[in-house]
Amino acid sequence: MTVFSTPFWKRSELAALLLALLLAASAALAAQPHGIEVRKATFVAEEDHYVLDADIDVVLSAPLEDALNKGIPLYFTLEFELVRPRWYWFNDRAFYREQQYRLSYSALTRQYRIGIGAFYQNFPTLKEALQVMSKVRRREEPEPGSLSKGTAYIAGLRLRLDTSQLPKPFNLNALGSREWSLGSDWYRWTVTP
Repeated sequence: MTVFSTPFWKRSELAALLLALLLAASAALAAQPHGIEVRKATFVAEEDHYVLDADIDVVLSAPLEDALNKGIPLYFTLEFELVRPRWYWFNDRAFYREQQYRLSYSALTRQYRIGIGAFYQNFPTLKEALQVMSKVRRREEPEPGSLSKGTAYIAGLRLRLDTSQLPKPFNLNALGSREWSLGSDWYRWTVTP
């Protein structure tokens, strides 16, 4: 009976080659940045209202972009709050506002579409759609008397993918994957109206 065997050194070279390929593939995936980051934000008083102005970097991961191109709409939630710090008790949230963006792709027209409330706009490329979504210019009108002049408030802003709006199979993927849970940290700064 003849026994065929691979010498040990050939098997170790093969294992080293497979390990090198695995490390190269993981480095290539890590080199592709994805995520959301708030770069700057301001909250400025105008004549009878306030203006929220923010620049946000939005880069979709490959699975999210693939799902979008297959017709799955992505919902993003922009959260803005003004908190009055108190040393003697819990902080007081003086103002809070949410805005939802719906990003979708139409294979029929080959265009990306952003929906904000009842307003929709089409774009020929995903890059253009994300650029519009990343520039926040909003008029804010807090309730009269909710903000005190001369009082310092801590403003907070964040943008996140609302995974609860995804279809159920994708919602399960979002639970355990960093590529599906996309969101920025709270960006905080001090505002004195």
